[in-house]
Amino acid sequence: MKRLIYILGSLCAGLLLCECSAVKECKEPELNIPQQMFASETDSLTIADIGWWEFYGDEILRDIIERVLSNNKRILAAAARVERARQLYRVARGAQFPNFYFEAPFNNETNDYYGENFILDPELGLKFTLKWELDLWGNLRWAKRRSNEEYIATAEDERAMRMLLVAEAATAYFRLVALDNELSIVRNTLVTRSEGVELARIRFEGGLTSDLPYQQAQVEHASVAALIPNLERDIEATENALSLLMGETPDWTVLRAKKLQDDEIPEKFAIGIPSVLLQRRPDMRAAEHRLRSAMASVGVAYADRFPRIAITLTGGVENNDFVGIFRSPFSYVAGTLLAPIFNFGVKKSRYKAAIAAYDEARLNYEQKVLEVFHEVEAAVVGFRSARSAAELKLELREAASQYVDLARWQYRSGSINYLDLLDAQRRYLDAQIGWSNAVRDEHLALVRLYKALGGGWQVQRQDNAAQDQREIIRPTRKQKRS
Repeated sequence: MKRLIYILGSLCAGLLLCECSAVKECKEPELNIPQQMFASETDSLTIADIGWWEFYGDEILRDIIERVLSNNKRILAAAARVERARQLYRVARGAQFPNFYFEAPFNNETNDYYGENFILDPELGLKFTLKWELDLWGNLRWAKRRSNEEYIATAEDERAMRMLLVAEAATAYFRLVALDNELSIVRNTLVTRSEGVELARIRFEGGLTSDLPYQQAQVEHASVAALIPNLERDIEATENALSLLMGETPDWTVLRAKKLQDDEIPEKFAIGIPSVLLQRRPDMRAAEHRLRSAMASVGVAYADRFPRIAITLTGGVENNDFVGIFRSPFSYVAGTLLAPIFNFGVKKSRYKAAIAAYDEARLNYEQKVLEVFHEVEAAVVGFRSARSAAELKLELREAASQYVDLARWQYRSGSINYLDLLDAQRRYLDAQIGWSNAVRDEHLALVRLYKALGGGWQVQRQDNAAQDQREIIRPTRKQKRS
């Protein structure tokens, strides 16, 4: 008995040593993670902890995002890939257990050998077979681990897709609102230009001015009018992009707010610390699990170099007559040892190839870590820059507004000529558009920062999702025409 325990203990120790030896050549990734992203950031809390339905305050935008996450074809395909990976994991897990088969063979063989009588040899049977491969070297365990890591990585890919789609939807939405606002500014300016053309015409025909101010007013009117077709084209393209994200056809248009609110954006946001950032971003977690999958592939290739033992156990009844079949039991036991002897180094080359694949995954993971930190750095700097630019553009717009009011008053009093008034109006138009675009860029920078920190993949809670389902789609343009 003691000898048996000693043998079993030695066998288990050998198996554990084999599993450790399988991945001994797999190097750990070298991650030079900074202690903190910025000097003032020491707290692990970050805006990425906020769900997208709370982070974005615009109700229409939240409805759009919800529809995108429900209907977008890419997220649906990602969910299908997760299900596929889950089933493949179940296949790998089931390979560790015995397989049971049921067989009911029937054959009717006739023989008429030379010099012998005609022989009829029927056979009937009911057979139950058990087949089991002993996982001595961890081949099946490594395969199961590999499938599990692939399954988890695919699930993280789906979350990363959610994060990306939320950012894409918010980006397109803010661009669309900004384009609407810019088109409104241009159209209002066009009305002012039309009034200026009429005033210049009256003054010219009355002999108060030369032909030059009248022609200049017409040029300015045409210049402003020429901006409208391009803006309408960009609005149409952005609406189509949002419709595509929502899984709708191009003939749908989307409701949106009348303008972007700059005062809704707080002055500061929590960034968090680097070590937690790698745990929050689903694309980073996916890369980590794919690295572990590559390590498991090394284990599979290593264990494949050793012998395999399979056991087959078959039992049942068999006879040449159906009447006596249940009184004719039989059993069959077989063991198979499959051991490589000489295969021209194929298995060893597969093992080295698996190690090379792991090194590739490790380097890709290290590169991904660097890219994430650079992305966060760029997003933070971009948001601060956009915030500062928006404040300056606001001051410029207010100054330009006062400038055009003063120029209009001086022109009416005859202190300046019409060209000076047109210059003031032109500057005011540019300042209005610049302010609108600065607010847009501030919102877009906030979207990039939220995404860079790993926000947007969270699944909305059921109580929030059960709130009123607002319809965000207007009637199609074809319905409007009819």
